[in-house]
Amino acid sequence: MIRVNVKETANRILSFEMSGHADFAEHGQDLVCAGASAVSFGAVNAIMELTGIEPEIEQASSGFLKVVFPLDLDEKTDGQVQLLVRAMLVSLKTIEQDYGQYIKITFTA
Repeated sequence: MIRVNVKETANRILSFEMSGHADFAEHGQDLVCAGASAVSFGAVNAIMELTGIEPEIEQASSGFLKVVFPLDLDEKTDGQVQLLVRAMLVSLKTIEQDYGQYIKITFTA
């Protein structure tokens, strides 16, 4: 199962972490893994390209991805980052609605 843990304050996403594999299908044919990977990496790439920030990124070939967003952003840039991260979460929640036994999203403070 893919586990997505999102750390947030009252109105700001601080970081997210993805780990595991969906095991929906064989390696190379797993639509859930491919979808979750495309959504998360696409969002991180968009954040970097469109806002110019460099989040702290950790990743491993085991299916692990952790992204921590800087705390010292100006209001406009932070708003852009938050919008893009929330768009990513909408897409991941859509995957979770259809394939909930393969992906689980949790929010922590």
